[in-house]
Amino acid sequence: MRRELELYIHIPFCAKKCAYCDFLSGPADEQTVADYVTALRKEIESYKESAKNYEVTTVFFGGGTPSLLSGEQMAELMNAIKDTFMLKEEAEITMEANPGTVTESNLSAYKEAGINRISFGLQSVKDEELRMLGRIHTFEEFLESYDMARKAGFHNINVDLISAIPGQTLTSWEETLRTVIELQPEHISAYSLIVEEGTTFAKLYGEGCEKEELLPDEDEERRIYERTEEMLKEAGYHRYEISNYAKDGYECRHNLGYWERKEYLGLGLGASSLLNETRFHNTEHMGTYLENAGNEKLLREDEEILTMQEQMEEFVFLGLRKMEGIREADFEKDFGQSIWDCYGENLRRVIEDGLLQKENGYLKLTKKGIDVSNYVFAEILWEE
Repeated sequence: MRRELELYIHIPFCAKKCAYCDFLSGPADEQTVADYVTALRKEIESYKESAKNYEVTTVFFGGGTPSLLSGEQMAELMNAIKDTFMLKEEAEITMEANPGTVTESNLSAYKEAGINRISFGLQSVKDEELRMLGRIHTFEEFLESYDMARKAGFHNINVDLISAIPGQTLTSWEETLRTVIELQPEHISAYSLIVEEGTTFAKLYGEGCEKEELLPDEDEERRIYERTEEMLKEAGYHRYEISNYAKDGYECRHNLGYWERKEYLGLGLGASSLLNETRFHNTEHMGTYLENAGNEKLLREDEEILTMQEQMEEFVFLGLRKMEGIREADFEKDFGQSIWDCYGENLRRVIEDGLLQKENGYLKLTKKGIDVSNYVFAEILWEE
């Protein structure tokens, strides 16, 4: 019997690095992009033999900016996937896109190639906030891109938003949410800004920097978080993960698979994988990748076989990101022991503190627990 598998395809190119971004991405010339697509196709095809054990349920083209690829290049990669893997008939196939980088002809070609879900990185409806974030597009360009995607036949669209950015107020965030809700995308991801080391933002707004005070404080950030859920719930979106909201039936299956520790294969520069309880990632060096694509042994780095303890920990802290929480019976089925035998004392403590609740065989974060989720995860998994 074939096992379920998710595919993540990394497209590491972008027109310009955003000020807050620490992903493996950057600008490139047309020849490098073409060479990369050729190498990526080779890597995909190299899994022809091992692919016989799997059925692919989701594919996710992330970046970078996958929409910098032409329709022909995306079709080349999709054809390689279809020729190599058994793709489930109703597989969810997502492509990230930046507003202003798509065209009517490319969107139609993406759809024809098999892409059935578009994820637009909007981040804000205010042009001044977009400039501050280092985005290359305006809100008007997003509207044009969104409209083109609808006309191309995309009926499953996600819009990414970032809250808690410098100078943002609850009122300005409400305006962003209200404007996006009016467009009625099927899915909205609302992430809180994290100032990552090594980014332009870290130099400006990192701890101890002169502009750090422009970031919303914890109380304001909490109000933004709470208002997000209120407004989206009123508009017909349910919260199914800490930062993700969807209309019924439009939850991102690829991301749900990640939180449920389903096997996934990462293809492309620096892409990470989880196969047979082993984590590894591809080389992050472009020259090495282009030269050795097709030879997985020369691409893989930092291969780590997870211990039973590490598997259990991942089950807890990834699964608790979902609003439905983790099913006690699933833990026992996967690991042959009760979750209470492993973490009972810690679980009881966070339940007493009002951060976790037990309901119908599930353990899930309370509203209070969601606000301090990382603390809750650490408390549950803490050992004396």
